[in-house]
Amino acid sequence: MKTNYGPVALLATMLLAAGCSQQTSEAPAQQAQSSQPAMQWKMQSYWQGGTLPQQLFEDFAKRVTELSGGRLAIEALAVNAVVAPTESLDAVGSGVLDGHNGGPAYFTGKDAAFALIGDPQGAFDNPYQMQMWMDYGGGNELARELYATYGVQFVSGVWYGVECLVSKRPLRTLADFKGLKIRAPQGMNGDIFTRLGAAPVQLPGSEVYTALERGVVDASDWGTLSMNEDLGYHKLAKYPSYPGFHSMPMGEISVNKAKWDALPPDLKGAVGAAAREFSLAMIQRNYLADVQVAVDAPNRGFEPLDLPAAERQKFREIARSVWREYAARSPMAQKVYDSQIAFLKRLGLLKE
Repeated sequence: MKTNYGPVALLATMLLAAGCSQQTSEAPAQQAQSSQPAMQWKMQSYWQGGTLPQQLFEDFAKRVTELSGGRLAIEALAVNAVVAPTESLDAVGSGVLDGHNGGPAYFTGKDAAFALIGDPQGAFDNPYQMQMWMDYGGGNELARELYATYGVQFVSGVWYGVECLVSKRPLRTLADFKGLKIRAPQGMNGDIFTRLGAAPVQLPGSEVYTALERGVVDASDWGTLSMNEDLGYHKLAKYPSYPGFHSMPMGEISVNKAKWDALPPDLKGAVGAAAREFSLAMIQRNYLADVQVAVDAPNRGFEPLDLPAAERQKFREIARSVWREYAARSPMAQKVYDSQIAFLKRLGLLKE
């Protein structure tokens, strides 16, 4: 049977044919694009394998792959997989690692500014306050300036919460620190505890439990309440400080600067967004874990002790004298100190 399509039907047929032709010509290009190999990055954390922070770091790596549409894949390595935590900044700068989730305080020997950015002891009450300083008080800009000196791009701060002291005797006021044998790392922690009249003892983390058990130390500076519970410290030291007041370390996501500069804007955005999600997950997941341990403390046989607000303020003022000393060690440290002091006053945490 003969069919008369007419001019409209003929035009539709021509457009359909053109569309098919275009799809045919575009398909190989699209297929070629989708089959392009992803960029592969190797990043190391400062967390042990199997721990909650390491799991969240691995989630960060997966999130980057998702946000980048598979164009950037990250191998998320645990602590010491390639280098020691104290060496990871140099490893990222030299390209041995493409990036890391590192701890700025580990690099204090390079510049005292790392100590002030990484953990200004006693300064902020919670991670959100310090995050505000980073975002709205100039902290991010100072961190990027500092890290760029070492060939590294600072991407984002990452917090896991306020650390707690574990103690075999009650610490209800700062006066209770006098004569206290406390495990503390060398640096700002030890300097502040010394001013409180305590006797800091330097021990590797692997020896803390035995040192508490044998009476080598009466207390220890370590992690958050739940981290300390996981290590069994509360079986020996039944008076943890909670909520903590002395230390709230900032970790970070940083990348080799040449690798970062070579990324297109959308992939920079993907890494940055995933890093912010990582930080939020770290804060909230660790907070929930701490609360669960605190609520169940009576059943576990230990008593969390909160330091009164007036004592916390005294601690902040004592710590400030140590911050000032660190600030005098380098021009960059002075810039960080000045910025933090201004923001702490803005928050009402420090007076003139």
